[in-house]
Amino acid sequence: MILVDTNVWIDLIERDPVWMEWSLAHVMQARAEQTAVINPVIYAELAPTYDTEETLAQFVRLSGAQWMPLSASAAWVASRAFLNYRQRKGVKTGVLPDFFIGGQALAEGWTLLTRDAARYRTYFPDIQLICP
Repeated sequence: MILVDTNVWIDLIERDPVWMEWSLAHVMQARAEQTAVINPVIYAELAPTYDTEETLAQFVRLSGAQWMPLSASAAWVASRAFLNYRQRKGVKTGVLPDFFIGGQALAEGWTLLTRDAARYRTYFPDIQLICP
């Protein structure tokens, strides 16, 4: 399974002139293998891009990604990594979603498709990443 990070989906939605081609190629490969995954955190991060829940749900259906809920194990792994972040004096706000995404990828043994590899490499060094 390949958990597709929010920034990759945003590249496609917004037709990013720099990253769309890279993101599309990797999403299409995951989709062809029927391994692309989206979770509730990514769904919530995508929500501001859409005017209605219906249009977001339609995007997810058309994306070919499988919906996977967060497990208790994933939440636990995320909490431990986030605690590590805070203990290292991490002060940025709005980073908790990344920890849930990384926690799920690690707990489930999935690959993570992302363009934002730095935090994942630091706090989830055992995750297999697909990144530029």
